[in-house]
Amino acid sequence: MAVQPVILEARNLVKEYESDGRVARVVDEVSFAIRAGETLGLVGESGSGKSTVARMVLGLLQPTSGQVLFRGEPLPPLSSGRMRELRRQMQIVFQDPYAALNPRMTVRRILEEPFAIHGEKPAGGLTARLRELLRCVELDESALPRYPHEFSGGQRQRINIARALALNPGLLVLDEPVSALDVSVGAQVINLLRELQRSLGLTYLFISHSMPLVRYLCDRVAVMQHGRLVELGACVEVCDHPQNPYTQQLIAATPEAPARAAPA
Repeated sequence: MAVQPVILEARNLVKEYESDGRVARVVDEVSFAIRAGETLGLVGESGSGKSTVARMVLGLLQPTSGQVLFRGEPLPPLSSGRMRELRRQMQIVFQDPYAALNPRMTVRRILEEPFAIHGEKPAGGLTARLRELLRCVELDESALPRYPHEFSGGQRQRINIARALALNPGLLVLDEPVSALDVSVGAQVINLLRELQRSLGLTYLFISHSMPLVRYLCDRVAVMQHGRLVELGACVEVCDHPQNPYTQQLIAATPEAPARAAPA
């Protein structure tokens, strides 16, 4: 099998904040790479720095030092026009499906927004594209005139995913996308994400505190503790034979993970 190109690379990322004359380093020399079509799990407890890494990767937060490369190109300054163009190719699905949607906007307006911001006109027409996005996340076009409060949590997260897919990005950052959902609903969303990856050729950075979820969804895993990367490797290998004591604690504290199913 041909080796896929690296789509995203983090090189020695550092993020520091200063308060009352003291400097706190929340991300400390973090490096990893993700190949096209791969899912890398970034796992750790709350406060480990994983969400800060995600925001630096997306160009939403400037590193104190270090570099992020997307398709081999260093991310430009946050305010540049080039950064705006790159954001079409890198999208995020947030943790809270309730807070991520504007309650005053219909689903139609929510899904139209990315096209309006980037001046994009879908070849087959905007309405046809919106219907296609809803089909991708297994929702009916009858959702278009409705408001977020009319949907369940799982349905709202599907709408968030549809919005993230609007401009055909290559990379999705999934920031604990099912932690606010019931277990059964979250499992359905995870299976949807796996199917979308297969059908659309997506690359994922999956942020989580759950080793079972990471094992089920991811190809490789990077374990963070106190801002540092303490273990990185193939997901099954790390889960079955963890080398770092912190990784061992994470696995011991959660139920046994389901085996990763073979691609269909």
